[in-house]
Amino acid sequence: MSELNKIALKILSDGKGILAADESTATMTKRLDAVKVQSNEQNRLLFRKTLFTSESMKSCIGGVILYDETIKQKSETKSIPEIIINNGAIPGIKVDTGAKPLAGSTEEKITEGLDGLRERLKVYYKLGARFTKWRGVYSISKKNPSSLCIHSNAHALARYSSLVQECGMVPIVEPELLMDGNHSAALCFDKTSEIIKKCFEELIIHNVDLKGVILKPNMILDGNSSESKITNEEVADLTLKCLKDSVPQEVPGIAFLSGGQTELEATENLNFINKKNNTKFIMTYSYGRALQQSALKHWSKNIQDIKGTQEIFNHRARMCTLAAKGEWSKELEKKN
Repeated sequence: MSELNKIALKILSDGKGILAADESTATMTKRLDAVKVQSNEQNRLLFRKTLFTSESMKSCIGGVILYDETIKQKSETKSIPEIIINNGAIPGIKVDTGAKPLAGSTEEKITEGLDGLRERLKVYYKLGARFTKWRGVYSISKKNPSSLCIHSNAHALARYSSLVQECGMVPIVEPELLMDGNHSAALCFDKTSEIIKKCFEELIIHNVDLKGVILKPNMILDGNSSESKITNEEVADLTLKCLKDSVPQEVPGIAFLSGGQTELEATENLNFINKKNNTKFIMTYSYGRALQQSALKHWSKNIQDIKGTQEIFNHRARMCTLAAKGEWSKELEKKN
C-alpha cells in the first residue's frame, strides 16, 4: 500500500467524511453577512476553530479542507493544522484560484491556479497539509458543458493532480456539474458521466496514481428549477450507475459534494447511495454548507456559545457519518 493510498483511506474509512471549510474570504464574508456577523479574521477563525475542536472531529471527520488564510492562522500557541491533527483529522488545502471565463466560450468557465502551484504546494506541505482540492465547475444546458469546457477542465485537474502527488499529497478531483437549471436527472447523468470519464482519461495520461486520488463529484439530480424531482432511491440508482461505469476500480473512494442540497437532502441521498452501494468504492461526504449551516445560524446568535454550536455541528456530522455507513434514519435524525 502506497503512502498516498494510506492517506486517502485514513480520510475516508469507517464512515468518516471531509469537512469542506475552504470558503474564500469573499465567500465566508457572504455567509457571515447573511447571519449578521462581522466578517473579520478573528471571527472567521473563531467559527472555524469551534468546529475543529468539536467532539465529532475524532469520530466523524477524516479530513478538513482549509483556505490559504486559515491554514496559516494560529490560535494561542497552536496552528490550525496542529489543532486539526490533535483532534484526529488530516488537514487539507484548496489550491485552485477560482473559476474564470473560458477563452473560446461565451458562458463557460475554466479553473485557474496552475502557475506557481509546485512552489505553493511545498509551502502547504510544510504547514501540515496532506491532501488538496481543486474544483472544476460546469454549467448545464442543451449545449453545455461543451467539449471545450470538459476537456480544458479535465486537463487542468490532471496537471494539478500530478503536481500534488509529486509533493506527497493526495489530490481531491472535484468536477462539479452545477444543479442550476431546469434540466432532467437523465441529462445530468449523461453529462456527469462524460465529465468524469474525461477526467480519468487525462489523469491516466498524466501518470497519476489512481490509488492516491479522491473523487469529489455531484450526485445525479434534477436541476434545482426543474418541475420534476426524482426520488432518493432514483438518485442513488443513477449516481451508482454513473460512478460504476465511469470511475476506474483503483480509486479508493468517492466523497460527494452537497451542491446546493439542504442538510437533510444531502444526508438522506448519501444514506440511500450507501444502502444500495454495490461497488468497491468507499462512498462518503465532503460537505461545506450541508455540515455547517445549522451550526453557523446557532453561532451567529451568540458567537461565544462554543458548546451549543459544537452540539449542533456534532449532530450533523454524526448524521452524515451514519449515512456514509447506510445506517441513517429519520427516527435517528429526530432523536438527537
